[in-house]
Formats: sequence, structure tokens, C-alpha cells
Amino acid sequence: MIETLAFYLFATLVVASGTFTIFAKNPVHSVLWLILAFFNAAGLMVLAGAEFIAMLLVIVYVGAVAVLFLFVVMMLDIDFATLRAGFMRNMPLGLAIAVVLLAELGMGLGAWHAGGLQLGVADPATAPQAGLSNIQSIGALLYGRYLFLFEGSGIILLVAMIGAIVLTHRQRTGVKTQSIWKQVSRRPADATVNTRPAVGEGVQI
Repeated sequence: MIETLAFYLFATLVVASGTFTIFAKNPVHSVLWLILAFFNAAGLMVLAGAEFIAMLLVIVYVGAVAVLFLFVVMMLDIDFATLRAGFMRNMPLGLAIAVVLLAELGMGLGAWHAGGLQLGVADPATAPQAGLSNIQSIGALLYGRYLFLFEGSGIILLVAMIGAIVLTHRQRTGVKTQSIWKQVSRRPADATVNTRPAVGEGVQI
């Protein structure tokens, strides 16, 4: 019974927070709603018995979203005095949301210990192997059956990262830039110069 209630609670909050992520006018609020969606999706993964995926959602995605939040704050023209005043004004609401998240976490753990949800029969080819944990089974699938797809997704992410860097790179005048080619091609003899200054004289640079 508790697992069914937890499932509907997490699913409803995922859909609601995802909707608010799309329709929020403030990008910072959008990121916060997205973090809430990730937390509730992690609760759904715990109910399904995929605790490793739940931890990935919390550690990787929420951590990456926190970095994205910092980039948004740095790139937008935000008055930090107003932001600090808004933080103090919304602190009771934030504490209430934190208490709700802790209650959801406790409910999810209780539902997981109660037996979890039976979502259907797993594909025998992707079912957890006997004697292996979920993490070991996922590793065997990723680096075995789905190795080329896993490597392909990594290449796509690398290309996307390089494209984002190229698109956001700007040439600015008056700013000293480093020459990678000169640094790589520099000889060890050119890197250091041995001098023998006389006693009492300084080193001329």
C-alpha cells in the first residue's frame, strides 16, 4: 500500500515540477523546479529497485544542474542585494520544501523495504545476472552488450561540449591570450636561462 502511495506522490510531483520548469519565467526558478523533478525521479527509481540510477540522478544530474545554476547567476545581470533579500523572504518556503523532500525520501525508503513495485517481467537478456548486484549488472551491460552505443553517446557529448565552447568563444581586444603552439613547441633550453650575477648586483629581467 505504501509503495503505491509513494509512486503516485513521486509521479505527480515529477509531472508538476516538470511543468513549472517549462512555464517559469525566471530561469533560476526553472532550474530549481528541475532539481525538484530530478529528486522525485530518483524516488521513482528507488521504488523500481534501481537504487544505482537513483544515486546517479541525485549526484550527477543535480550536481550538474547546480553548476548550471552558478553559470546562470554569473551570466545574467542579477542584483545580488535583491537576490539576497528574496532569499530571506522565501526561506520559510524553502525550509518547508526541504522538510517535504525529507519526508518523501523516508516514504520512498519505507516503500522500498516493503517490497517495491512489480513493473512487469524483465527481458531475460537484460535481467540482473545471478549473484550480481544492480551496479555490477549495469556495468556488464554497458561495457558488454551496449559498449558501442555507450561510446557513441560519449562522442556525441564530447562534440556537443566542443560546439558549445566554439559558439560561446569571443575575441576581445586588449586581453592577453596564450599561444598553445608556442608553449608546446618551446624547447627546454629556451625555458630557463642560467645567469651569474656579481656579488651585490641584482638580476636583470
